Amino acid sequence: MEIGRNSRVVADNFNNTASLNERREPHRDPAMESDVSGYDVEKTEESGRSMSGVGSNSAAGTTNVDEDSVVSVRKQASTEANNSIKYRTCSWQKTAMLLFSEYICLAIMSFPYSYSVLGLVPGLIVTIVVALFVLYTSLIVWEFCMRHPEIRDICDLSQILYYGWTWVWYGTAAMFLLNNTFVQGLHVLTGAKYLNTMTDGAACTIGFSAIVAMISWMCSLPRTFNTLSILASFSALFTFVSVVLAAIFAGIEDHPKGYNTGGPWGKLYGEPDVLSITEKGTTFVSGMNAFLNISYTFIGQITLPSFIAEMKKPEDFRKALYAVTIAEIVLFCVVGGVIYGYTGTKYNTSPAFGSLGDEVYLKVSFSLMVPTMIFLGVLYASISARFIFFRIFEDTRHKGEHTLVGWASWAGILGVTWIVAFIIAEVLPFFSDLLSLMSSLFDSFFGFIFWGTAYMRMRQADHGPGWITKRELRGIAGFSLNVFIILIGLYMLTAGTYATLQSIIDNYHSGIVGGSFSCKSNAL
Repeated sequence: MEIGRNSRVVADNFNNTASLNERREPHRDPAMESDVSGYDVEKTEESGRSMSGVGSNSAAGTTNVDEDSVVSVRKQASTEANNSIKYRTCSWQKTAMLLFSEYICLAIMSFPYSYSVLGLVPGLIVTIVVALFVLYTSLIVWEFCMRHPEIRDICDLSQILYYGWTWVWYGTAAMFLLNNTFVQGLHVLTGAKYLNTMTDGAACTIGFSAIVAMISWMCSLPRTFNTLSILASFSALFTFVSVVLAAIFAGIEDHPKGYNTGGPWGKLYGEPDVLSITEKGTTFVSGMNAFLNISYTFIGQITLPSFIAEMKKPEDFRKALYAVTIAEIVLFCVVGGVIYGYTGTKYNTSPAFGSLGDEVYLKVSFSLMVPTMIFLGVLYASISARFIFFRIFEDTRHKGEHTLVGWASWAGILGVTWIVAFIIAEVLPFFSDLLSLMSSLFDSFFGFIFWGTAYMRMRQADHGPGWITKRELRGIAGFSLNVFIILIGLYMLTAGTYATLQSIIDNYHSGIVGGSFSCKSNAL
């Protein structure tokens, strides 16, 4: 791993980001003089790249891509021309498919549960607001990456963002790997839930989890996103069909699962009740978990620098982002609202497949989710393995050629991530709470805090000290909005983590699921 190699280039990079429309002397940022780890800045200098950045008009939606950044990307791609394994190969269409597969995922089926807690109208409002915030912050990520084409992942980005402090790189790396492995664990858990549902609990849940982890490890072996984008297309398509069918089945079946059976505490009795607003007496813990479930499904900025780093033309990234955001809002609101409308509050489960009363409907719609159960965990495993692999084998033939050492190391790194994911799935066997825990611990930083800070750093580099007042109303509005974004992240980190941990404790005490490493069936 290369740490602390001449960060002066990075300092110049960040500060030479004046608007293309307002060329001026860059304002020097002495804090950027500290060491930067995670990438070879000297090699960037040798490639002759100029550190002009993106124009400062992004707040108005008119961001211009600096030509020097584009040229630098082309030079990076040219260095791979003779390699057997090429990384900068994704078009914006293929990147869009990767984003679709990341966002159009199993977590959609937690929306009916969230709406049952928040009420339909507040739930829909929260969905749209969170989507718009994520779109805005994702554009900030893209702008930052275009200013710094040498960025390979979120860890490189975070250290540049926070003044070159080495501990930031390591802290972000730990959160990055934990987040990705938790996502893998979620999909191991869901895979075991699927196998138990299909077989009526014919085997030990631990065994089912191990089978899913092994299959996922084998599917993780391709080493480029270009290859995975093909699988992503099928994953997104099957997920779309799965959730749309689930919504249709919820509408045409006679009644939801558990209808008038009494159920635990006599809850499952009477007609499905749909709340237009939040029910009086809803606890902070349940409300916060509902919000975190929605947030988790939208927030995926942690992967964006990795995707951008493998695009042939990263300046086209916005096209993929806009397409995915529109699809998300429509699909999440329609599917979540329709399923909740027919299953109501009392009969709702997370994921919502368990609310379907007809076993055939449940198994058909749930089965179509299998490609996503496997692929999304595979995608995050690949991102983690790429992060570690690149730092071990940078500047060696094992990175760009088919070698025994390279492939054995790649497979070994993936194997470790899937073993840890298996352990997480067994220790935290709660679908909804696991979503909430990931959202509060990691999405608070990767979805909000980082990007509010990034906006301020870029605007200060563009306009210098006093940038808020220099830009007048626009500066005040941008500053206020991004302070609010940071505060949202801090609230999720503190109050959200408390609510999630309390919910996990409550679920263990209530006996909803078995203990850790339990053979008890977790079928829907």
